[in-house]
Amino acid sequence: MDEVTFKSDTVLSDVHLYTPNQRHLMVRLNGVGQPVFLSQFKLLWSQDPWTDSGAEGGHPRDALSWEVPPAGSGSPGSIPGSGHSREGSPLQAGADTSGQEGAGAQLDEDGDLDVEEDDITGDEAPESCPHSVIRIEHTMATPLEDVGKQVWRGALLLADYILFRRDLFQGRTVLELGAGTGLASIVAATVARTVYCTDVGADLLAMCQRNVALNSHLAAAGGGVVKVKELDWLKDGFCTDPEAPFSWSEGDIADLYDHTTVLFAAEVFYDDDLTDALFATLSRLAHRLKNACTAILSVEKRLNFTLRHLDVTCEAYDHFRSSLHALEKLAPGKLRFVVEPVEASFPQLLVYERIRQLELWKIVAEPAA
Repeated sequence: MDEVTFKSDTVLSDVHLYTPNQRHLMVRLNGVGQPVFLSQFKLLWSQDPWTDSGAEGGHPRDALSWEVPPAGSGSPGSIPGSGHSREGSPLQAGADTSGQEGAGAQLDEDGDLDVEEDDITGDEAPESCPHSVIRIEHTMATPLEDVGKQVWRGALLLADYILFRRDLFQGRTVLELGAGTGLASIVAATVARTVYCTDVGADLLAMCQRNVALNSHLAAAGGGVVKVKELDWLKDGFCTDPEAPFSWSEGDIADLYDHTTVLFAAEVFYDDDLTDALFATLSRLAHRLKNACTAILSVEKRLNFTLRHLDVTCEAYDHFRSSLHALEKLAPGKLRFVVEPVEASFPQLLVYERIRQLELWKIVAEPAA
């Protein structure tokens, strides 16, 4: 298609907004008649991590290295990739980031943000280094209730963190809440043993399942399995109807409760009721899991002008922060929740603008003293 046009009552992710129209490849219509586009997101490895001869068995969990542009090549919003963090291990495989910035936003000749392959329909890049490209089907300019069908910067930030803190995910069973297109779950599957990729809505989950299939070689190379399941935060329990799509088996539920150690979510804090439901679900699951768990939450602080205040506010973000505070101040019970921000100083492996409004928060659920 030559032009992508948007209605005034729709929401559009910055990831898609700054991408030239010719980069959007429309591939089909989904079950509700929305155009579905295919985008490719490049992982900035210095080489194919699955074939690194310097690692035992060429396994990505043992040797990952980062391709870092020369100093000054990042955008004003990019964060230095120092190679060290108070949360993670230093870079391996000889990646030298001293005095260099992380991979910031890349611009095309018109000054537009470039987040996709130069030729999305070409085969050269995927075939030459198939483990360096994540292919994602998504929609654009959706109503608010369908924003999960878009790719958001917070998911890319979370994916970067997963790849950096692979020690937290390696060989584990993990759960994503509100997975949307499934990008973060797909990345987690390169390290984790089992990823429960959850959201609600048959059409959205079908899109997510297609993305898992498109990138199945990434999970297979890492030994991970992605299971796309329905999880409605407004319901206490799982859908176990065998006739329903994306329902849970008794074995899945038992595996989730017995083995899950990490929960994560990205860009799901745009509606106060849903934020409340997510925190209630997170607390409920943490109390039912056999093991202590860690939750990683990605959020973008968005400023909006409201008629109610006649001023610029960030109400959704403020409610998210209040919910974090309330969780931490819960009366002591079986668990206590420790909340802390995660410094976004880890390397950037995906091409996007890491603006200062993007934040990561870590919640550790541990037995109360």
